[in-house]
Amino acid sequence: MNGMHAARTVTAPEVHKALEESLARWKAELLELSHALHADPELSGEEHRAAARVRALLAAAGFRTDLPQPSAPTALLAEAGDGELVAVFCIEYDALPGIGHACGHNVNAAATLGAALALASVAEPLGLTVRVLGTPAEEADGGKVDLLEEGMFDGAAMAFMVHASGEDAVGNSSLALGCWDLSFNGRAAHAATAPQEGVNALSALVIAQTAVGLLRQQLPRDVVVSHIVTDGGAAPNIIPDRTAARLEVRAPRLDQLESVWAAVRRCFEAGAHATGCSLEITPAGNVFAELRQDGFLARAYAEAMVRRGREVPVQSEPLASTDMGNVSHRVPSIHPMVGYEVHGAVHHTADFAHAGASASADLAILDSAYGLAAAAARAALDDGERARLLAAVTHRDRGL
Repeated sequence: MNGMHAARTVTAPEVHKALEESLARWKAELLELSHALHADPELSGEEHRAAARVRALLAAAGFRTDLPQPSAPTALLAEAGDGELVAVFCIEYDALPGIGHACGHNVNAAATLGAALALASVAEPLGLTVRVLGTPAEEADGGKVDLLEEGMFDGAAMAFMVHASGEDAVGNSSLALGCWDLSFNGRAAHAATAPQEGVNALSALVIAQTAVGLLRQQLPRDVVVSHIVTDGGAAPNIIPDRTAARLEVRAPRLDQLESVWAAVRRCFEAGAHATGCSLEITPAGNVFAELRQDGFLARAYAEAMVRRGREVPVQSEPLASTDMGNVSHRVPSIHPMVGYEVHGAVHHTADFAHAGASASADLAILDSAYGLAAAAARAALDDGERARLLAAVTHRDRGL
């Protein structure tokens, strides 16, 4: 660590020792939490039991839970300490339909919570406030975006979470993501006796799909446009009066996402214009910004993980999409990937879900919890970094 603020009397070795002791103290409860979430998966926005488990553990650790709470029923807020430097820890706990914790959010939750509990043990000498946010619906609407808009990150100097993976990494970006529901509305008619009376909503959707397919030649190589048909009509002998699709666009940056979406939208408008149908477009959740990981915090995490016997590469290429990207545009953040044995499985598969309750996953929880807490502590102890982070809070809160 690069020096200690004059107002604090704790040393770096003392901090490391305290973090290790705290994790040892809470080890059983953290692993029990991970396994309980794994065995009892809840979908986005329905994580009532998960939130209750996290809240109970925070209360047992002495966190203040009687604070004004977020509006989402499965979100939560708790704090420990009252220092000027506020570190926020984002707890994800939603699962996927049919395959449970196939993105490893049980690991995410336990590891990030473990980091908060460990850091709380040194909050007073480090001049920290440790804030925990239960952030629902990452797999759907993007609960962190709603929490940002509600002011739950106000005053935050840095934000942290860790994500389950098959290998370790930190520093990666993510793809900006937008999702929309689109529906065409026409007029039904008998497909054999009076087709001329119909306005074919399925034709509108086919035209839109064809136009999107042709558009792909002009899209940047790192842009992804994908969609499914959610309503293709009721019967082959009826001209469909309604069809619907859900569409995603991913791009390296938010400005690129907006440009590509404008082009894709014109493809659907073309389907409506060609057939005489009307077109309805509804956002399906929040738009996710690309992830920007803070360089100092990323390096501090990687260096801390060496003490746990892990070599964590600092990378830059994008990995998937996350609403933590929106947080990172407002608050210096890290979102490392922590690896454990997944036997070649990839995210969002049943095999990946199965690996999330293994001994290897349990070790990843404890290792990455230490890494996050140590990275936050290093920033708190470093005069220059502490000043940088606090200045950014002042700048942001003044709307500059």
